[in-house]
Amino acid sequence: MTGTITLRTAFANYPHVKALKDGSVASDRVRFDFEDVPVITRAFRRMVRTLDFDLCEIALTTLAQGHAYRKPIKALPIVVMRGFHHGALVCPVESSIRGPADLRGKKIGVRAWSQTTGIWVRGILLDEYGVDHRDITWVTAEDAHVAEYVDPPNVVRIAPGQDLAKMLAAGEIDAGIAVAGVDPSTMRPVITDPMAAAADWYARTKAYPVNHLLCVKTALVEASPWLPDELMRLFVAAKAAATEPPAEVRFAGIVGADVLPYGTEANRVGIELCLRYAAEQGLVPRVYEVGEVFS
Repeated sequence: MTGTITLRTAFANYPHVKALKDGSVASDRVRFDFEDVPVITRAFRRMVRTLDFDLCEIALTTLAQGHAYRKPIKALPIVVMRGFHHGALVCPVESSIRGPADLRGKKIGVRAWSQTTGIWVRGILLDEYGVDHRDITWVTAEDAHVAEYVDPPNVVRIAPGQDLAKMLAAGEIDAGIAVAGVDPSTMRPVITDPMAAAADWYARTKAYPVNHLLCVKTALVEASPWLPDELMRLFVAAKAAATEPPAEVRFAGIVGADVLPYGTEANRVGIELCLRYAAEQGLVPRVYEVGEVFS
């Protein structure tokens, strides 16, 4: 393939990609045909189900599951959204839960079993606190983005019209992970002092969790092997041109000045750990090597 490539593209409106969307960072080899997807996770679903985009933001675990089911996409090591998730697990202020050990036998709400934040939290619960995800009932609102995947037996789906935030407030579930619509004044983290716990965990593991990155259709990379490098150049330039900090700036005290590192080596530890967690939790059949899912 020669000449200029136009990529049907979907990613969220982060400060570090604004220069690509407004055209102030551009390429004579790549053009972007942007589609605005207000709830960006809907784009993930479309990418792995119907291949609607050439270039798309995607959750790392959705990408791994896509690989498991032979979806013709490859990841790019351009991580556009990430964070530490020790504080994502909350329970009502008046709950009898005093720490992760009290979660055994409880019900925990999470948007989907395959949601990447949930995978990070469950991995941390097992590695750091010895709490096995199989000892908990997981209450979800959605299925996996990859249609072929079937949730395990200890995952139950709420009925149409039910709402995880309301269920958590009413005590119908005991805790929640990143549940939208919850009144934060009525909740507290299950892991005490989560930012301190995250800092300690990072100091020991060097894992900076990856949530969302970019993926591209495999056929495009095969036809134009230069494309991943050109996309990396563009996204690095856009990040340098940003006029406001990303949300991840709140983690600078833990990881240092570059709160959004790009590139495979800069993200290898976090990617490998998430891929291990995904396999341990049954989301993929085995632990994938980074090179299997990345271009």
